[in-house]
Amino acid sequence: VLKKYSPIEELESISREYVQALAQTLGCLACVSDHDMVVAAAGPKQQEYQGKHISKILGEKIQERDVLLLGDKKRIQVLEDEKDVTGAQIICPILSAGDVIGSVFLINKKDGSDFNEVEKKSAQVAARFLGQQMES
Repeated sequence: VLKKYSPIEELESISREYVQALAQTLGCLACVSDHDMVVAAAGPKQQEYQGKHISKILGEKIQERDVLLLGDKKRIQVLEDEKDVTGAQIICPILSAGDVIGSVFLINKKDGSDFNEVEKKSAQVAARFLGQQMES
């Protein structure tokens, strides 16, 4: 059986450490995904996300290369089998050598408030850092 190659999996340990830092600092769920599944998750309900397949819509959104800042009412389904679609989200594609290789996404599960620009920038920094790690 051949396993599909995922460049993000090469960064699994650094991704895990980075999402732990994001989750602790921002007080939310932080995840890193490749095109198929969540490879690192930290924060509230992390066990519900770690190793799960991402939804088709999340895959489409990260291919658009836009950073999304979504309030509770506009949130998209990020997991294939996700039932509880509540809480604000930030979705940021990870780019490496011009290609989308995955995403960093944050879900606010703590107090129900929306994310702000600082938290959006934090996700962008994480995505850029992980993308640059792939290039080096």
